[in-house]
Amino acid sequence: MATDKGHVAKASGAIRQIGFLPLLAVFYGYTCGGPFGYEEIFKSSGPGMAVLFLLFVPFFWSIPISLASAELNSIMPVQGGFYRWSRAAFGDFWGFQCGWWNWTGTFLLNSSYGVLLMDYLADYIPGLNSYKKWAGACVILLFLTYVNVRGIKLAGWLAVVLQAIVFIPVIWLCAVALFHWHHNPLIPFVPPGKPLGNVFGAGLALAMWNYAGYEQLSSVTGEMKDPQRTFTRLMIWNTPLNILTYTLPATLALAVLGNWRAWETGYIVTASRMIGGESLGAAMLVASIIGTLALSNSTILYTTRIPATMAEDGFLPAWLGKIHSRFGTPARAMAISAVIYCILAKFNVVELVNIYIWTRIATSLLTLLAAWRMRQKAPDAPRRFRMPGGRIGVAAIIILPAILCAVKIFYSEPFVMRYSPLLLATGPVAYLILRFVFRMTPRPANYAIPK
Repeated sequence: MATDKGHVAKASGAIRQIGFLPLLAVFYGYTCGGPFGYEEIFKSSGPGMAVLFLLFVPFFWSIPISLASAELNSIMPVQGGFYRWSRAAFGDFWGFQCGWWNWTGTFLLNSSYGVLLMDYLADYIPGLNSYKKWAGACVILLFLTYVNVRGIKLAGWLAVVLQAIVFIPVIWLCAVALFHWHHNPLIPFVPPGKPLGNVFGAGLALAMWNYAGYEQLSSVTGEMKDPQRTFTRLMIWNTPLNILTYTLPATLALAVLGNWRAWETGYIVTASRMIGGESLGAAMLVASIIGTLALSNSTILYTTRIPATMAEDGFLPAWLGKIHSRFGTPARAMAISAVIYCILAKFNVVELVNIYIWTRIATSLLTLLAAWRMRQKAPDAPRRFRMPGGRIGVAAIIILPAILCAVKIFYSEPFVMRYSPLLLATGPVAYLILRFVFRMTPRPANYAIPK
């Protein structure tokens, strides 16, 4: 793999690296975090179809993305991962779009986590008006940004602690529910009297949301020890963990309660209290808050590496990509992102996260297509991991997620159909402004061309 040695060394010489366990905790925190926030799928699609989606959507969505990412990482283990893979495969324009959509889309995502945490606490802290909730969300987001500025090791081990705390009430709930099984948790398969199209679309959207973002791990490839081996191990471990987390606790709780019509976002806390008493309910509430903290912590870690590497490549101002001399992190990219998180946390952005999913679809599809394109551009490059199945396997890995994405877009709400294209349009506009107004000149992508 050819490399612009002086440039990369200057940009990344201070970067620190961590091993398997903290990386797994961070990745799990980003892609799952716990059995929280998706409970409405049982009410909207029916328990049978919901479990079917949660079990099998990964095979058509997150697992193909994991396989494509693993192969790309095996030949191009570079910091910035999927953004730089897309650039190597399709050139400067599409590489920029991939990075820009990921970074700007997560402004909505991570600001919503701050809002969501304050919503969790609103019932327990008296006198929280809108300004106090905004201030609280800002404090949380700024604290997590500070933790990430201090380095990936601190953020990674914080993720380990947070996830360990989350697992305690989840395992507790499963253990208690096993001894109080009264109902078939898969009946009815769909809600009686509802149009099948609506039921299918709502469930698919939630399942895709749960299993999105698997290419994000590649954004910190430069901070992994033995990245080619570690990346594949993380992909192998993370998907089964997520499937178990999303299916087992909720299915067992439904087997005890049988009240699928009552399940809404956050209902796992109520179900825990009904099954295991106030102690389990309180423990699950704490876990839900910690799970959201883990999501936000991991989101900051992954997404702020992208603008830093884009700046390193010359697409964004160079100062944005500067690595902190002491902590080895893109502190300036983190600071700019945190300011935008806090501004957006003033608004009710939770619903706007549905707009963000279009940017996630766009970056995921670019990652899949990059894996296909690099088979053509670098067919003889050494690959420690290859997507299975030959040409047919590669086609399936690209086509199946593309079909799911098309279905998701077709079933998008009217306001999502109205505003998501505008968010995507900021990518080409920003590219033209930065290239031809501010005269930003991208450096050659020599770091990503395998020989």
